[in-house]
Amino acid sequence: MIEIEVQNETHQSQERLRFAAVPRIGEGIRLQGPDGFWASYDVVDLWYQKAEYGDVWVPYLHVRLTPAPQGVEPVPELEPSPLAGPRPVAQPLQQATPSAANANGFGVQEVYPFRA
Repeated sequence: MIEIEVQNETHQSQERLRFAAVPRIGEGIRLQGPDGFWASYDVVDLWYQKAEYGDVWVPYLHVRLTPAPQGVEPVPELEPSPLAGPRPVAQPLQQATPSAANANGFGVQEVYPFRA
């Protein structure tokens, strides 16, 4: 595991997270926001700095919330029209008829092996 400091441009926060691989610039990662919900973030920048302990280079990520696709609008809640009439009532599902079964309760359909 690689410990990386993630600097979040959207929420102006910094935290250290562990990754299995260092994400590249332009890739998307999923992070949990301060509101507790998971969101997609784009990696804007990646750089390495020499650590204070020995000859080790530590990666740093700069991320920004992924913008919503263009043209995406919330679906408006439609109120039923009084002229539309009553809504149809759902019919109950019909029960499937049981087929012949063996002692284990499985179907008795014979399956042939596949040959090419």
